[in-house]
Amino acid sequence: MTTGTDRIRQGRIGIAALIVGAGILVSRLLGVVREQIFAALLGADGVTDVYVASFRIPDYANYLLAGGFLTITFIPIFSRYLERDEETEGWQAFTIVTRWLAVGIVALIAIGWVLAPWVIGWLYPDFTSEQIDATVRLTRIVIPAQFAFVVGAMFVAVQYAKGHFAIPTLAPVIYNVSIIAGGVLYAVLTGTPDPEGFVWGALIGAFLGNLVVQVWGARRVGMRIIGGPWLHPAVKEYALLAFPLMLGQSIVAFDEVFMSVFGAMTGEGGQTHLQYARRTMLVPVGLIAQAAGVAAFPFLARLFAAGEIGKMQRTVDRALKYVLASSIGAAGLLAALSMPVVRTLFERRAFDERDSVAVAAALFFYAFAIPVWGGLQILTRAFYARRDMWTPVLVGTAVTVVAVPMYFLMEGWFGIEGVAVASVLSLGAYSVALAALWYRGRSGRARLRAVLETAGRAIPPTVVGAAAAFLVGWVIVENLPGPTTITNLLASVAGGLTFIAVALGLSSVLYDLLRRRSTDQGASPGEDDETTDVMEVL
Repeated sequence: MTTGTDRIRQGRIGIAALIVGAGILVSRLLGVVREQIFAALLGADGVTDVYVASFRIPDYANYLLAGGFLTITFIPIFSRYLERDEETEGWQAFTIVTRWLAVGIVALIAIGWVLAPWVIGWLYPDFTSEQIDATVRLTRIVIPAQFAFVVGAMFVAVQYAKGHFAIPTLAPVIYNVSIIAGGVLYAVLTGTPDPEGFVWGALIGAFLGNLVVQVWGARRVGMRIIGGPWLHPAVKEYALLAFPLMLGQSIVAFDEVFMSVFGAMTGEGGQTHLQYARRTMLVPVGLIAQAAGVAAFPFLARLFAAGEIGKMQRTVDRALKYVLASSIGAAGLLAALSMPVVRTLFERRAFDERDSVAVAAALFFYAFAIPVWGGLQILTRAFYARRDMWTPVLVGTAVTVVAVPMYFLMEGWFGIEGVAVASVLSLGAYSVALAALWYRGRSGRARLRAVLETAGRAIPPTVVGAAAAFLVGWVIVENLPGPTTITNLLASVAGGLTFIAVALGLSSVLYDLLRRRSTDQGASPGEDDETTDVMEVL
């Protein structure tokens, strides 16, 4: 029998990262298409704000059961059973924990359904009574989807634990396709575009992609439903690991909630503009960091379980170097081309130039969060791999408390741009605090300096390349006649190619200079250490 750890030992981590990365790429591209269709049919106004707000209660119900972290929480538990050649016991633990989660999420769905009018009214005091009624109606349609997300995550976890990554990547793809289909079909059948079509699509897509398909995937890796006592030891172990994630109000989980709540304060369409900008920013985050983080986590957990702490630390270091350097480049490129990118993606039909200006302004500042999100993808998983759930949660909760007044101030002073800046600053504070705790001690600080020095070398090429990309894009938009979408698409492509040419050219020059200096001074001890880690496999 080949366990998930055996597959990792056989070098499957690189293949896993490629599979996850491909799935994320397709999903994020579909997400962009979804936003394009949504923008074209509905624009950005009070109606679309209702759609954004309708996901707040469902998302929080998911968060209270650590739905976003279920795979992280259960993988170490199930993997231990596999390592002990106790797969039957592992499937019994899976069955019982899933049973508890199903009961818990059904209860939360019922509570959310009943309390929806009060919660929506409290979260969005600036909404009219018609907006509140519409938000409550849409919330009640979509909230059952959380059953699929929470329970389905357990079927994903066992696939990851056994080293299978392909079918889980289908979940967000099916989800996005279903949302698109729901919105378009509703508009075609009724003759009037309405957020309700997209909401029904989200509900159907959640059950198809996150539950039905994942049950099939789990069956393919040998899933068995084995009953047992409700108070199985695995339940206690799961609760101890998941409790901090359920209890803590982390700034990562609240970032989208704050975007919605404080975006609503900026005026009609504000939270919709912010959502377009934020989701566009998250595309490079997913491509650069999320795939590496998802694929690396089982590997990091195995190293910690085996007591190979030094190798685990070096793996985290190398992953951070790669993610931060790449994310800095992506941030510079997206900031430089924020306007032509937004106009290319969204400006058509109901989404006009005024909307593009608002979204691009937010996206410019959100772009600076790309390295922050990238670092958090690695740092949080590093803590979770060593079964330390409390540190990220406590730090994230403390940052959340500080972030609330900062959001109020930044929104009051700068409007929509202030909300984006507050997001960058609060997530940045969280990232810095986690890095300081991970890299404690003299040796830790030395490793952190090495990580930051390597990542920092990406800044000069990024700044110069971004300036060149902005100039090329501006010249094209100002001087090339033609349809808005085509002109801005050309500006985005030409600006992107210019950035690549300038940034890579300057990086090559700097690399040669640094290598020559290193050769003159002699290599540092351990510089050529051939550690087999996730980034080498990638």
